[in-house]
Amino acid sequence: MAWRTFYDAYFDRLWRYLLVVAAGNEDVAREALQATLLRVTRRVKIFQSEDIFWSWLTVLARSAFSDEARKRSRYFSFLERFTRHTNVELDGASDNQTDERLRILLEHQVALLSPDEQKLVGQKYFARRAVREIADELQTTEKAVESNSPESVAN
Repeated sequence: MAWRTFYDAYFDRLWRYLLVVAAGNEDVAREALQATLLRVTRRVKIFQSEDIFWSWLTVLARSAFSDEARKRSRYFSFLERFTRHTNVELDGASDNQTDERLRILLEHQVALLSPDEQKLVGQKYFARRAVREIADELQTTEKAVESNSPESVAN
């Protein structure tokens, strides 16, 4: 009941506050609001007045916003580095070289699978057999074949 009362009284107010702090970016404001609400549940205490309580909530909200902005920045930096790294690897290669490299990588990864998994992958992806056909042959379900689980296929 206390949470519902808090939520009804402060959710919209915190949302509007964070929307301003986030300069209108609703995604960032939404993430910060969620983090703020989690912080409230972990750290709530009794306050002498509503003004002091609101002040405390805004501190939590700004802190959550800053943390979310840092997380977002790290994530986008990672994506940029990943994309740059991938582009550098592919820039010097022709399409044929790229295809050959991907084929070699695929063969290497398939070789790491167990013999049962290799057979299943070969039938499903290289021979392009229908899942139903493979399941019938192995006397199992389509779901077992789709999961690529040798244990479930063997049973």
